[in-house]
Formats: sequence, structure tokens, C-alpha cells
Amino acid sequence: MPDQVKNYRHWRDVPERDWRWKNFSPAEIACRGSGQLKLHSEAMDKLQALRDRLGKPLIIRSAYRSPEHNRAVGGATRSKHMDGTAFDIGMANHDPLAFEAAAREVGFEGFGYYPRSGFMHIDLGPARTWGERFPAQPTAFATETPPAREVLAESRTLRGAGTAGAATMGAAGVEVAQEVLAEAQGAVLPLVPYLDSLRWLFIALALAGIAAAIYARLDDWRKGRR
Repeated sequence: MPDQVKNYRHWRDVPERDWRWKNFSPAEIACRGSGQLKLHSEAMDKLQALRDRLGKPLIIRSAYRSPEHNRAVGGATRSKHMDGTAFDIGMANHDPLAFEAAAREVGFEGFGYYPRSGFMHIDLGPARTWGERFPAQPTAFATETPPAREVLAESRTLRGAGTAGAATMGAAGVEVAQEVLAEAQGAVLPLVPYLDSLRWLFIALALAGIAAAIYARLDDWRKGRR
């Protein structure tokens, strides 16, 4: 295909009519060192197809490299970057396994793995691989949603504990009142026995509240609500 490869002295020189890849710009594909651009249409078509398949942005670390820039960064002497057919893509927003599978499906054949630097090299071939593969990523989400916890205001445990607390305070208040009345004038002394009965009533309520709270907690554990 005669117009498959076009060379530009600088990416700003690329006419709009020559650029049809909607998710990329000439500046992203151009040489980082010189601004020169070797536009390889087939490689760009596959890169756009990969972007469409994944549905996520591709963070391009390196695309075309001039021979001078390739030497400066320590690239291979016959690097595909100098042909405009290779791309180094960051993996920060991709699952490397899914990314590689999609890249193979759209026609990329050369793969270099750089997990420590966080990117993957892809090119048009020949078919080959190098480097240490990326480790498998853990599952991000649980398979099932855990049962909802009780709303605190409606918790049987809190209601039982609240009843016990209120009854305990009531019993203590009655005991204080008894002591005060016992030291008062004789006219109020007949009330003391009734207050004693009331204190025992509050104690009974406190014990019932504690029992209700314990039962509610055990029942919650049994039903898996805690």
C-alpha cells in the first residue's frame, strides 16, 4: 500500500486529512526526542482497533523513535519503534492478561513485558515474546453481596441493652430515695416499704433487659446477621 507509511519532520506538520484515529493525537505517536513522526497506517489502525475493543484509554509511553532517540534511550538496534510499528503501553488502567489477549485479537504479534516499569510493548511482528510476564491480578470484588446489617435504631440487641440500663438506673434511684426518706420525718416513713418493692421491680426489669439483649445477640449470630 503506497501511502501506508508517511514521514513528517514534526508532528505539527501532519495535515488533518491524514489523521483518522479519533482516540490519539500526532503528538502521542511522535518521537519524544525530536518530534519527528513516521506514520504507519496499518499499525495505527490496529492501535485504534485495540482502543475500541478495550473501551479504555491507552497510555502511550513510547511510539515512533528516531534512530538518534532510539540510541539515546538504549533501544534495540533494530527496534520496531524506528519503523513506527511498535508501541509501549502503560498498564496502570488495564489488566495485562486481558490487554494482551485483545492486542493479539486485533493483529499485534510481538510482545515485551516490563512489569517493573509498568508497561507492555506491542508491535506488528514477527511473532515473539520477551521479558517476565505480569503477575495475575486478584479478584477485585466479592462474588456475593453480604447480608445487610440491622439498622442501629432497630437493633433488638440495643433495645434490650437500653431497657436493662434504664431499669438499673431506676433501681439505683429508688435506693437513694429510700436512704433520703429514711432520714426524713416520721410522716413519710410509711412510704419506705413501697419504695423497696419498687426497687426490686426495677431490678427485675434490668435482668429481663439483659436476658433480651443476650438472646437477640445469639439469634443474630445464628441467622448470620452479625
